[in-house]
Amino acid sequence: MTTTDAAAAPGALLLAGGRLPGEALPVDLHVADGVVRTVAPAGGLPAPRGARRVELAGRWIVPGLWDRHVHLSQWAMVSRRLDLGRAGSAADAIALVAASVAAGATEVVGFGYRDGLWPDAPTLDGLDAAAGEVPVVLVAADLHSCWVNRAAARRHGALDAAGESGVLREDDCFRLVRELDDLPDDVLDAWVDEASRRAAARGVVGVVDLEMRWNRDDWARRAVGGADALRVRFGVYTRDLGRAEAAGLRTGDAVDTHGLVRVGPYKVITDGSLNTRTAWCVDPYPGLGPDEHPHGLVNVPYDELVPHLRHAERIGLAPAVHAIGDRANGRALDALAAVRPGGWGGRASIEHAQLLRRDDLERFAALGVVASVQPEHAMDDRDVAEVYWAGRTDRAFMLRDLAAAGVALALGSDAPVAPLDPWIAIAAAVGRSRDGREPWHPEQAIDARLALAASTDGAGAEVREGMVADLAVVELDPLAATSDELRRMPVALTLLAGRATHDAL
Repeated sequence: MTTTDAAAAPGALLLAGGRLPGEALPVDLHVADGVVRTVAPAGGLPAPRGARRVELAGRWIVPGLWDRHVHLSQWAMVSRRLDLGRAGSAADAIALVAASVAAGATEVVGFGYRDGLWPDAPTLDGLDAAAGEVPVVLVAADLHSCWVNRAAARRHGALDAAGESGVLREDDCFRLVRELDDLPDDVLDAWVDEASRRAAARGVVGVVDLEMRWNRDDWARRAVGGADALRVRFGVYTRDLGRAEAAGLRTGDAVDTHGLVRVGPYKVITDGSLNTRTAWCVDPYPGLGPDEHPHGLVNVPYDELVPHLRHAERIGLAPAVHAIGDRANGRALDALAAVRPGGWGGRASIEHAQLLRRDDLERFAALGVVASVQPEHAMDDRDVAEVYWAGRTDRAFMLRDLAAAGVALALGSDAPVAPLDPWIAIAAAVGRSRDGREPWHPEQAIDARLALAASTDGAGAEVREGMVADLAVVELDPLAATSDELRRMPVALTLLAGRATHDAL
């Protein structure tokens, strides 16, 4: 991060009478040139010349939060799509589609169904009966499958892949969703800017955007257009490795004049997801249909994964490897070890790391691979995991055991799979519960200090002199709040290098 960011460094501030998490006595912070210059007991710091005084009245000051795994365009679009989150069956989803068509929709795009525990199965005929020739695309909450009718399947050239179920999985789904995302630049940019400002209102100062697009052009354009609510590191996918090499993109490089937008990791998806029953697992899934794969799917075989990782490493892109099933995680570690036997020193991550073999915990640590986990997925997936990963859920979302093994944690949302709100992720990591239910495997909970630190970009849980003034001011002590309070944490102020991106004081 730069400390002379022209877009992010306003005049000097004196943040007066705030508190640091876990501390009783109030402090004053002097911020100048986008940096925390001084932290001193309240009232003991002479007002710096020209500094604007901001009274915090005992509120708590924390490092600004990061969401280390988002799909920002998808998140921006979700509120404009038919909400399928309340569908408890295929029949429920069909009824929602029928109501939308009856209301005059000429195309239906829905999001958020979770069919892992539905009592009935999606069918092509079911959507056809509800919508006729109105194209319907329903995207699953995990983004790894979508359910279409014949009109949509014909439009997107997916009729053969849709089969009798109308369900497209993995690459077939990804291709169709990319076509749905092909909106005019000005429309999508406006939606993304709105979503970015909503994130800033939750104390977020930065995201790792792993949208499945050529993100460089999107974010370079947005930066020129004045997008300045967040720091962004964008991902590069396999199909664009050659393009990234030609452009000289390296992880960490700035692509805008203000340093807010930087090149992020090389993202590769090696397996599927739990709800779609495509996460690659050692043990078979029970009760799958004839068109499903008993152990899940391998999206990128090992003999392709290793060359891709070597290509990315050669051109300077750090790897972020999607792996959800225990077999996928083990094979991802094998590949990372093959590329850099001496380890990655925190430069590589495995995204999700949901189901692990215990022997792989030490391998994560020895290789210096970050476990980039989305704790709210544990709350969404707990019931389906008890069915499809029965007898193994003690190895799911192993946050405490990963940390105890010396593995660095990075928390995120995978928005729109879960909301882009680090306080929700922190609450799930700390409480392992939601909606008043008993905690799920509470032995894998972590404490609030660690969860807070894992929700920053290396700043830790402490505000200190010399750090970039990416800060959030909140109404409750995050180290003393309950998990329910963390989930709803009120945010009063968000600063990006000392510039307010959200102000509710």
